[in-house]
Amino acid sequence: MKVENEMKIAFKSLSSNEGFARTAVCAFAAMLDPNMEEISDIRTAVSEAVTNCIVHGYRNTCGTVEITARILKDNELYIKIKDKGCGIPDIRQAMEPLFTTAPCEERAGLGFAVMESFMDSLRVTSSPGKGTSVIMRKKIGNIDE
Repeated sequence: MKVENEMKIAFKSLSSNEGFARTAVCAFAAMLDPNMEEISDIRTAVSEAVTNCIVHGYRNTCGTVEITARILKDNELYIKIKDKGCGIPDIRQAMEPLFTTAPCEERAGLGFAVMESFMDSLRVTSSPGKGTSVIMRKKIGNIDE
């Protein structure tokens, strides 16, 4: 993986920081000259991943959310969103549409499905009690044009 540029940010797991996170990643991705649909896809996927960290990873506690974004060769955007929260005991189950760990709240259980639909690839790793990492990749632009 040839990294052409990289940025890292860390912030408290407050819902008020979710907008900051998606804006920061989109501002970084702007150097790839994405179109409006690509920006919207990135914003939505980052928003879902950060919200998962806040709502599920750090349920009723406060921790740190870390984001690493990289520009790779061939206009590919790499985004890693990581928490050190409670972790996910069964990733396969958590990635099933409509599954939620917060059924009493108004949660649709579609976060991972949304991320997967807006990005070219999605990988989730997690250890109970240690946290979760979500890695997403998206090719920006049509390099064949």
